[in-house]
Amino acid sequence: MTTVVEVHGLRYRYPDGTQALDGVEFCLHADESVALLGANGSGKTTFVLHLNGLLEGEGTIEICGKRLTRQNAAEARAKVGLVFQDSDEQLFLPTVLEDVAFGPSNQGLSHSEAIARAHATLEQVGMGSALQKAPYHLSSGEKRRVAIAGVLAMDPEILVLDEPTTFLDPPGQRDLVKLLRALPQAKILVTHDVSLARQLCTRAVFFERGKVAGEGPVDEIARRFNWTPA
Repeated sequence: MTTVVEVHGLRYRYPDGTQALDGVEFCLHADESVALLGANGSGKTTFVLHLNGLLEGEGTIEICGKRLTRQNAAEARAKVGLVFQDSDEQLFLPTVLEDVAFGPSNQGLSHSEAIARAHATLEQVGMGSALQKAPYHLSSGEKRRVAIAGVLAMDPEILVLDEPTTFLDPPGQRDLVKLLRALPQAKILVTHDVSLARQLCTRAVFFERGKVAGEGPVDEIARRFNWTPA
């Protein structure tokens, strides 16, 4: 099976001295969905911010067979699409269409190509009727879909979603699960929600004090670490 993310010995210390990551080993296979579980401050989000070069620590990271460096970080960001916990951090242009077209435009696509890509991904996530709406007029669930469309418009091979059900009501969570199941990309879900992990992932990786404390089937890891937050 093709490995799309491979991490060895990843360490990162914040400027205040906090050792956020301490020798993380991790791999992700193509077409696989993996949940990252663990308490706040265990290193999960710090870890995923390394996968497209937003943070730079010690150790090695390979994305789709190519070692990540400062020089090729932009290339990695095209392959690793990151959906932030708060959609408002990703949506900043006057209309939904402009927002989703922004990423492919930055990748060098022509205006017409970027708009066509935006149309296609908005249809894919069920937001084709919201093209001219202002993002701040959308519901939390709609914002999440548009944020995902903006990432999909850059044609990534890997999706990283940080607490994707934050701010979503139960119907919004069900719609999100249905959408994510239909997407072909390999996925990493940072989540406290074991139910979400169980629905979308076959494997869980448990972070504890900046290290991978265990990995395996979702239910097995949840039981081993007594992990029951909703």
